[in-house]
Formats: sequence, structure tokens, C-alpha cells
Amino acid sequence: MKAHVLRIVVFGCLAAGSVLAWLFRDQLTTAAVTSWVEQSGLWGPAVFVGIYVLAPVLFLPGSVLTLAGGALFGPISGALLSLTGATVGATLAFLIARYLAAEWVERCVSGRLQEIKEGVEREGWRFVAFVRLVPLFPFNLLNYALGLTRLSVRTFAVTSFLTMAPGALAYAYLGDAGREAVSGGPDLVRKGLLALALLATVVLLPSLVRRWRRPAKISPQQLQVLLSQQDPPLVLDVRNPDEFTGERGHITEAVLVPLAELDKKLDELQPHRTRLLVTV
Repeated sequence: MKAHVLRIVVFGCLAAGSVLAWLFRDQLTTAAVTSWVEQSGLWGPAVFVGIYVLAPVLFLPGSVLTLAGGALFGPISGALLSLTGATVGATLAFLIARYLAAEWVERCVSGRLQEIKEGVEREGWRFVAFVRLVPLFPFNLLNYALGLTRLSVRTFAVTSFLTMAPGALAYAYLGDAGREAVSGGPDLVRKGLLALALLATVVLLPSLVRRWRRPAKISPQQLQVLLSQQDPPLVLDVRNPDEFTGERGHITEAVLVPLAELDKKLDELQPHRTRLLVTV
């Protein structure tokens, strides 16, 4: 009974907080956040991290806060404070979904939850890194969705921290360059160019990650070289016998499983799961 009441309270707080965040979204600007933190004196860093913790939970944009962090604390400290707040907030959303709001998250994610679960089952932390770097899912909703998978809290938090770091550093440098522009500091050009270079890297990162994830293609000659090594790969041939033509005829070392039968014979491949896989 207590758990049910707690779920209702948490859901009510999330709903109310999200509505208020949406209604006052225009007031959440870099200038506003900077003003709030500066007025907090020595408590400024703690206030900033506290605000950032709420952002992933209430679906607030983190880029505005990271820009403010760079302007307030400099690029390195600002990025670290932003990463700390973002990671704690993302982990909080993850835990809320896992223990208190699973049904609500399932309704929000809808048909994409199965895709996320299968990705985590298949790749573990690598899938989390991929969807963090390549924005296939809304960032804040992804935090909740991953809470419904078998992913451990530690793996989620560490992977999120590391993969959010490039973007946090880029936006913090941009915020610092903006402060330099307002104050007329002497390092404006250098900081501005560095911020633009980091942003360009972040923009190009998704395409690089996609290319990295594509299966590598090898020629029949390269395959023969791999098969002659001491620890050869598993060659999984999913063709039908009538497709064994030309250079890619029947391969003696291959395990033959026609594609139409693959899903029924996955258990037979379990003993080979640690080997390099080549599919034909």
C-alpha cells in the first residue's frame, strides 16, 4: 500500500514539475541561470548542480544549463559540474522508471521500448553509448526508458557520464566564449575558435559512430587469411545451397544455417559467442 501511494506521489510530482517547467520554459535562459547562481554566493556550484539534476527528470533542456556553467565556472569546471548534475539527474530518472513509474514510462515510450530492450540485451553498455552519441531517441525520455531494461545502475551512470562528456565540454567552452565576448576579454578569438572546433566535432560524431558500427566487409582472399590464423573466426553461412556460386562457393570451415532457419538455431551458436564472427 505504501509503495502504491509513493508511486502516486512521485507521478504527481513529475507531472506537476513537467507542467511548470513547460509553462515557464521561456524563463529558463542562460542569463537567468547565471543570475540565480551568482546570487547564491559560495553555494553557487551546489545550486547549479541541483538545478541540473532536475533537468533530466523534468525534461528540461540541458544545453542552456551547460552554457551557463561554462560562463559561470569556466570551460573545465563548468563542464565537470554540468556532467555531475546531468549524470545524477539521468540516474535519478533511471531509478524512478525502474522502481516507481514503470507503467507511465511504458506508455510514454510506446512501441520503441522493445527496440531499446533488445539493443541493451544485444550490446549492453555499447548500445547506451551509441544512443547517447547518436540521438535516435529523445535524451531525457531515454533515461527513463533505459530504467526498464536489465542494465545495471553503475553501467548506466558511468557510460552516460563518459558519452555526455564531449557535448558538455563543447557547450561549456561556448558559454565561456560568450562570457568573454560580453566582457570584452582578450582571449575571445582563441576561445571562440576552440568552442566552434569542439562543436563541429560533436556534430560530426554521430556520423563517425554510425560508420564505426557498420559491419566490416572482407574479400574471399581476406577471409582465407583469417581462417589460416591460430584463432580463426566463426564463419556463419546463411545462404541457401543454390547460392554457392563464384568466389563465394561453399566454404568448408563454415557453419551452414540458412537465413530462414537462423532464429531457430541460435542456441547451437552459443558455444561460439566469444569468437569473431564472419557472415556470408
